Amino acid sequence: MQDTLEESRAQQRARLLDWLAGQQQAMQDLLQKVVDIDSGSRDEAGVMAVAQALRERLEAAGVAVRFEPVPGYGVLLHADVPGPSEGAPILLMGHMDTVYPAGTVARRPFRVEDGRAYGPGVADMKSGLVLNTFVAEAFARCGGLRAPLKLFFSCDEEIGSPATRERIMDVARGARAVFNAEPGRVSGNLVTSRKGSMAVEFEVEGVAAHAGINHAAGASALEALARKLIALHALTDPATGVTTNVGVVHGGIVPNMVAPHAKAELDVRYTAGTDPDALLERIRAIVEEESLPRTRGRITESRRTLPMAPTPDALLDLYRRGAQSLGFDVQGEFTGGAADSGLTASVGVPTLCGTGPVGGHAHTEREYCELATFVPRAQAVALAVFDHP
Repeated sequence: MQDTLEESRAQQRARLLDWLAGQQQAMQDLLQKVVDIDSGSRDEAGVMAVAQALRERLEAAGVAVRFEPVPGYGVLLHADVPGPSEGAPILLMGHMDTVYPAGTVARRPFRVEDGRAYGPGVADMKSGLVLNTFVAEAFARCGGLRAPLKLFFSCDEEIGSPATRERIMDVARGARAVFNAEPGRVSGNLVTSRKGSMAVEFEVEGVAAHAGINHAAGASALEALARKLIALHALTDPATGVTTNVGVVHGGIVPNMVAPHAKAELDVRYTAGTDPDALLERIRAIVEEESLPRTRGRITESRRTLPMAPTPDALLDLYRRGAQSLGFDVQGEFTGGAADSGLTASVGVPTLCGTGPVGGHAHTEREYCELATFVPRAQAVALAVFDHP
């Protein structure tokens, strides 16, 4: 009897791998379809269009899909492949939003060159969405699950998941494991821990005056902001892993007016050893300080993503054993980038990140995905799910 069960499992394993091995072109076709949809954060129609493209593929394979509306951001995609019995699921996770504004696809649509796919969000993380979709389809077609398999794709990760963070943690609670398909590192490695991030938006009010006739009557919001920028950047501390970057600045009206208003956006990264509340108070003190007489600043919005606690060795080893059986190996590594895997790890669920295809230069016009890594990394995720106890 035991021999029969083992033989059946071996046959299911072989079917999974063989089916995925034949999906390279189909994966690329679906990748092109979703990359050629603008879906920047808060682009409800774009996120919905990406979700619909993935839904069509999943439902054609008999996978149950439902959308959960998130007003102002789009939808969450839930999909379920039942296991032999009810119980804690394994969660395949991703996000459908990108950092790119509407119109980006028209300027630089999907293209393939020398085995690499290019386009907005191709690595971060539309290729990961496609990989997870095909893994779910493989189990729906070939069987082999020991536990229910769930897909969960969110819609606002690139801006810190302000509308979905609690939902992400709720979905993750009680799961056996989470595989988050952010892009594999350029080295091919997985991500086993991450920094947290904090986004802080602030504004500065000054006093308007004619820059030529009555310069002394003014108080420049732009000068005050510049002084704050220097102080905020001085919070960067390599010894503690804290980095700060004011990446967006707006202000002023015309050159011959002392600027009455300015605003900026600050990005902060920090490790699990940092007290984020204390760090935010240091930022607040700089923003609210009267950097220049008769000016004042205030924080208008702040949001954060939690650091990802280290992946348990057992989960990394599970993935590595499957990868090695396929002819490649990986290690786990730390990254300064933040992701929703920090949220799932924070509720105590073993989480492995960077399980998507290998890619690089995320958030730039050079962003790419290594197409040759699609099938083997989909097979490796499938084996990790298949072999998970």
